[in-house]
Parts: sequence; C-alpha cells; structure tokens
Amino acid sequence: MLDLLNIFKKKIPEHPAFARNHQFFRHFDQLRPIEEYDYVVVDTELTGLSKRRDEIVSIGAVHIKNLRIVAGRTFYSLVRPAHKIDATNSTIIHRITPQELQEAPTIDEILPDFVDFCGDALFVGHYIDLDTGFINKECRKFFKTTIKSPGLDTIRLAQIYTELNWQHHDERFNLNVSYNLTDLSRQYNLPLFPAHNALQDAIQTAYLFIFLTKSLQASGLETLQDLYTAGRNLQQIL
Repeated sequence: MLDLLNIFKKKIPEHPAFARNHQFFRHFDQLRPIEEYDYVVVDTELTGLSKRRDEIVSIGAVHIKNLRIVAGRTFYSLVRPAHKIDATNSTIIHRITPQELQEAPTIDEILPDFVDFCGDALFVGHYIDLDTGFINKECRKFFKTTIKSPGLDTIRLAQIYTELNWQHHDERFNLNVSYNLTDLSRQYNLPLFPAHNALQDAIQTAYLFIFLTKSLQASGLETLQDLYTAGRNLQQIL
C-alpha cells in the first residue's frame, strides 16, 4: 500500500514545451529597450466569458520582432470544446459553427504546439488577462502547470498613450475615447481586419501594439520596465 501511495506522490514530468517556456523566463530582464524583445500577439474566441463554464473555440497568434510583424509566423486553430456550444449566442459573435468544431482538435492537443510557437516571446493582447486566463486554465487542467510568459495589454498601453496626450490639458482624459480594438484602430488610421476571428484580431492587435509602443518610445518610455511602471502609475491615477 505504501509503495502505491509513493507512486501517486511522484511528480508528473513536466511537458517539454512548458519546461522550455519556464526556462526562458526564469530570469527575466525588464531593462532592455522595447524593440529588443520578441512578442507574440494572442487572441482567443470563446463560448462566453465565464472561466468556470466557458471554453476556447479558436486560438490565433502572430509574432513581432524588432517591432515588426513577422510575415508567415502565424498560429491558428479551431478548438473542439468539451461541451456542446450554444449556437444561438456564441456563433453569432465569432461565426464558428458547431459543425466546424466537430473535426477540430481538442485543447490538450493544441497547447504544446502553441507553447512552442510562442517560444521566448512576451504575450501581447487586447485584454490579455482574459486570453491568458482561459489558456492557463486549460494548461492547469491537462498539464498541471501554466505558461510563464509575461504579458502586455494594448488596452493599458492605449490608456497610457491617452494620458500622455492629455496631460497638458485641463481635463486629464478624453472621456469620449473608446478602447474597443476596432475603434482604436480607426482612431489611429491603422489597417482594419475582420473582427471576431482569432487570427485576424491578433493581427489587428499587432498593428495597434506597434503603433502604441513606437508612440510611447517617442514620449520617452524606452524600456519594458518603463511601460510596466507607466501602467502601474496609471492604475493608481484611475
């Protein structure tokens, strides 16, 4: 009986994809210039927003290097959810039908390839905590671990940029500004891509991220730590 208990107590070997990710970020330096980091812009389509009930139905991602989108380095997959989706609600938003998902791989089949695709790049997303929250929920469920990549949120970067633009005005913020991805892209005259497709939204976010980081660099935020510090200071103001 003791031998059986000891077997169950033994640590499950870490999946190589996650082990590589953890090694990359074991000693993470935030002091390098923004353009020296590699980034992977991530977006997910979901059955809903409840982390307890809802699931991922697609993942899209694109790489950025030297603050440029890397042509051809994209990741996209539909994901077959464990439970039947409500076609009348989620399908209306992301246009993925239950029939399309029947032959899609499951999330545990996709995650190792996705983690390898991300490599040593930092996560970027529009409300990145939502995407990484759902992704890491599945990582914990199937692999008993999480992805350790640090993240940057383009919503927070847009808020920082808005604050810098308004700091010389009597009003501190333009209360009419929308932080919707499409609205921001229109406001900054960026190329527009079809919304609610994980890969297209990732590309849209990548354009927004590049615009915002270059604009913030011009305002004196030169390192990754500068961005994080500005984000924390903005949170205190708000």
